[in-house]
Amino acid sequence: MQEITQHKLGTTSEYLYEMLKRIQQRPGMFLGKPSITRLKSFLDGYIASRQDLSLATTQEEIEFDKFQTWVQERFQIESSHGWDSIILFYSADEKDALNNFFELLEKFRHGEKASRS
Repeated sequence: MQEITQHKLGTTSEYLYEMLKRIQQRPGMFLGKPSITRLKSFLDGYIASRQDLSLATTQEEIEFDKFQTWVQERFQIESSHGWDSIILFYSADEKDALNNFFELLEKFRHGEKASRS
C-alpha cells in the first residue's frame, strides 16, 4: 500500500497549476464557495501537507512563491500583507477577488511585468 501511495505522489509532483485550473473551473467543489480567503487557506493546507510528507518543493511551487512579490509590486504595496489580502482590498468582494486572482496569476505566469505603467 505504501509503495502505491509513494508512486502516486511521485507522478503528481508538478500539480499546483493543474489544481488551480480545476479550482478555477469549479470553485464551489474545492472551496465551498468562490472566495480568495478560502483559496489561500486551501493552498496553505496543500503546501503544509506536502511538507508533512517530506515532498520536495516543485518548480511550480518555487515559481508561485514569487507571486507574492509580483502582486506587491503590481499594486505598489510595501506592507507585509499577503497576496490574498492585497487582491481582496482591490476587489468588490471575495468572489471578485478570486476571479481577479486567476487573471493576475495568468499574467504572472506569462511573464507580464508587475508594473502596470
